[in-house]
Amino acid sequence: MPVKTKQARRLVVEKTYARPARFVRLKPVGFPIKELHRNYFVNVEREDLFEIYAKEQWMGSVIATGDYLFDQRVIPDFAYQVTKVLPSGVVKIAEDTIVEIEKPEVKEDRGAVEGGVKLKDVIGHGHVKRKCKIVMKYLEDPESFGGWAPKNVLFHGAPGTGKTMTAKALANEVKARFFKVRATDLVGEFVGDGSKRIHELYSMAADSAPAIVFIDEVDAVGLDRAYQSVRGDVAEVVNALLSELDGVKENPGVVTIAATNSPALLDRAIRSRFEEELEFKIPTKDERLAILKHYVRTLPMEVDADLGRYLSRTEGFSGRDLKEKLLKGALYRAILEDAEKIVERHLDEALKEIDLALSRPPGEMFT
Repeated sequence: MPVKTKQARRLVVEKTYARPARFVRLKPVGFPIKELHRNYFVNVEREDLFEIYAKEQWMGSVIATGDYLFDQRVIPDFAYQVTKVLPSGVVKIAEDTIVEIEKPEVKEDRGAVEGGVKLKDVIGHGHVKRKCKIVMKYLEDPESFGGWAPKNVLFHGAPGTGKTMTAKALANEVKARFFKVRATDLVGEFVGDGSKRIHELYSMAADSAPAIVFIDEVDAVGLDRAYQSVRGDVAEVVNALLSELDGVKENPGVVTIAATNSPALLDRAIRSRFEEELEFKIPTKDERLAILKHYVRTLPMEVDADLGRYLSRTEGFSGRDLKEKLLKGALYRAILEDAEKIVERHLDEALKEIDLALSRPPGEMFT
């Protein structure tokens, strides 16, 4: 006898009692079995047509929030998750049901503006913060710059050195909207998807100005043509991005900040559009001490240790390494021991584990 899922068992019992749905929201989530290529991105051009399409294949389906519906037409077996139904509870998709699809998320970090990270919280990177003041002045008064606006800035440096944090802090300083997106999220599955996403992103930013568009890992789409074999078919995305960086459509009060770990790999056409390139370096000895002291103040447990002992042993660590690997590792060890405070032994053990992980061959990292 086949095993029924919880959803299937519930539907058998409650189908008779399900009320017609007034509203259903669906979120595209992908295939149940991972394919060799990445999942489809669902880009709905006409929401009214999608509603008709959805009701034609799922009319009469009994659902509740959290359930899944599987496409059996255009993208067979592609799953949509039900994220909201009205009235709440178990409902049935009916002729009058309004069906809405969730739009692809562009992360807008607004909450950080109130009491969030500021440039004073970014330790080190004095040359970067000085340059950022120009961007701040522009975002505060775009008209005063005329045709000399600082529109495109490239942040580059090792992972974890504060590129995202600085961009977010810059937005917070002037209460600008902050749109963060990974470059890979701009690549569509079908022709036209990528360029549409980029233009929509900048349209939202322009409507919300002052705004910062932060494109992380820009090298994912902006690789030099010498690396064409690993670059993939992203010409459409690159062309759309270039048109926005060139300011073909005037977007006053919008600044693009792109980030990469490898600026040398960027295509010249992309790299040349950035008026300013700002490097984020690995923190110095004094900066590492300041970073440790900063994060120690935020730990949920007292630290009873001489932080200066760890400066020589953390040479080459980024700020993220110090927080996520050293301090968090020590915190978890203290918690597991039911200790009242973090002591040097916990920090030593965390460092030893870091050193051990770095010495393992890549294939053994997670064995």
